[in-house]
Amino acid sequence: MRTFQRFAASSAIALACLSFQVFAEEPSAGFVDFGKFTPPSGGGQFVEVNVKSPLIGMVIRLTEKAEPEVADLLRGLHSVRVNVIGLDDANRAELGERLLKIRAELESKGWERIVTVQEKGQDVGVYLKQRGEEAVEGVVVTVIEPNKEAVLVNVVGDIRPEKIALLGEKFGIDPLKKLGDATKKKS
Repeated sequence: MRTFQRFAASSAIALACLSFQVFAEEPSAGFVDFGKFTPPSGGGQFVEVNVKSPLIGMVIRLTEKAEPEVADLLRGLHSVRVNVIGLDDANRAELGERLLKIRAELESKGWERIVTVQEKGQDVGVYLKQRGEEAVEGVVVTVIEPNKEAVLVNVVGDIRPEKIALLGEKFGIDPLKKLGDATKKKS
């Protein structure tokens, strides 16, 4: 009897761990996997920022008193990923094609392209993954400046549209600042 109880208890724990692992690995609807990037061969600019929930939680605790509005905004976030890759002759074509592929994939998965800017060689696309009319589950910003850099940003969480400008200001994402300002004007 005692052996059966141990077996039943250990089986229950194992099943609970497995089911937790399955749910923990399932990405949010607002998450986009850009894949891996390598620094440019010429030693140009290369930035990778990948902030997930535990670090966001720590930042919330640190900012709650000094900047409650920022803490409130961060409470809804699950992750923020920023990639900046300097372009050179070796990677320019590959990264340009990759951005086009990512944009096509976003559109095929129901993301809405809400900002398109093409001027002076710069190509910007901002996409939203919405949950109804009340919230945004994900924001993706793609920028390519052919003689300078490619930038990819993915913000995942429960993002209220009226707070998008603040998100852009705090993370230094200019297209989100403009998007947030446009959202405010509509209200």
